[in-house]
Amino acid sequence: MASLDTRALAQHAATAVRTFFISGFGTALEFYDFIIYGFAAALVFPALFFPSVDHLTGTLIAFAAFGVGFVARPLGGIVIGHFGDRVGRKSMLVLTLLVMGSSTFLIGCLPTYGAVGVLAPILLVALRLIQGFAAGGEWGGASLFGIENAPENRRGLWGSFTSTGIGIGSLLGTLVFLAISIFPEAQLLAWGWRIPFWLGGALVIVGLIARLRMPQETIAAGKAPKVPLFAAIRQHPRAILLAIGVSFGYNTIAYIGSIFTITYAEQIGYTSTESLVLQLVGSAAFMVAVPFLGLLSDRIGRKKLVGWGALVYGAFFFAFFPMAEGHVMFLVVLGYIGVNVFMAMPQSTIPAFLGEQFSKESRYSAISVTYQTGAAIGGGTAATVATAMFIAFGGNPIGVGLYSAAACVIVALCALGLRETYRTPTAELGAPVARTTAASEKVVLTTA
Repeated sequence: MASLDTRALAQHAATAVRTFFISGFGTALEFYDFIIYGFAAALVFPALFFPSVDHLTGTLIAFAAFGVGFVARPLGGIVIGHFGDRVGRKSMLVLTLLVMGSSTFLIGCLPTYGAVGVLAPILLVALRLIQGFAAGGEWGGASLFGIENAPENRRGLWGSFTSTGIGIGSLLGTLVFLAISIFPEAQLLAWGWRIPFWLGGALVIVGLIARLRMPQETIAAGKAPKVPLFAAIRQHPRAILLAIGVSFGYNTIAYIGSIFTITYAEQIGYTSTESLVLQLVGSAAFMVAVPFLGLLSDRIGRKKLVGWGALVYGAFFFAFFPMAEGHVMFLVVLGYIGVNVFMAMPQSTIPAFLGEQFSKESRYSAISVTYQTGAAIGGGTAATVATAMFIAFGGNPIGVGLYSAAACVIVALCALGLRETYRTPTAELGAPVARTTAASEKVVLTTA
């Protein structure tokens, strides 16, 4: 009996690892792509692509170009989510990985403003749009692969694989930029900045191998709605709106916490290398915290972690600024760890929490469109708005803190309005409330 239990545990672990490489590693590559652009926008793009303005204004414009990629995300979510529901998850996840990797590699090949003038930022924006379109279908499909293949009592943990991937991507992107930051400035601006983008394109091969080996699920004839998104809107209109709200609020605080804080650290006297080291520490804390918090959501529920996590983050962010401004290394490191751990509380749970609100037939479309619409509105503008508020308040971060706090309240309120789903059987996710309740009562009676 003991040997059977051991074999079952080993098989379960192997399946979990395989699922992580399919869902988590792909998302790691996605967020690596976005994090290196965010670092480049803060550190080198103002000089390379927007040299005609001062550095802080150039940073603001570079962040605006960063936000352009988010404009294409909802469209990618609609198109890729539609075919993910109609054709299957595998082909769409392979496609998103290829497109994201190719556009990342090509950004590293771009000529700068000094070589081709205004054509350089135009090409940069075009590639960001392509990258954003692919990313619009990546997160939803990767999250669903983990949720739909998880044991009944582990959907929160397996859904958090994509969130763990975010931490890995951020960590890897930060490490690469930290490595090239030691280059002399002339070499960094001449060619060194290109290396992270070329590496991102090459890393696609690893994720592609895993995804090509994933099973191709079969879609039962007549099972998928003709337009899955319309079906989701008809069946779950309230959940659609609330899920957009959760995504909007979360992506706002996430991109302020991971992108704006780089610029902020430099503005208060830290070197670019110090800023990257602090971001590295924060990314490591995020990556370690996520799976534990995902597992915790399987035990105490999704709402508590999403709602309370956002509120705790919003309160802590006000303490973060004086901790960083004091230039006491212990306090500033603690501040970056706190920001990322509290950010991980909602993020670890959001994939399962949002995915569990919708029925399988339209789930890819629903989770992709809701999350990416919120990401476009919140994440696409977060770094730009935060930088603009920082300028408007004369370098005082209080405006950024209030902006983050408002986003956290939105997350908590919208999470409160969604169903608590951690105890709902996978086959009954997205079912009408009455049907789910009746089924749960039947299970209790049968057990009794």
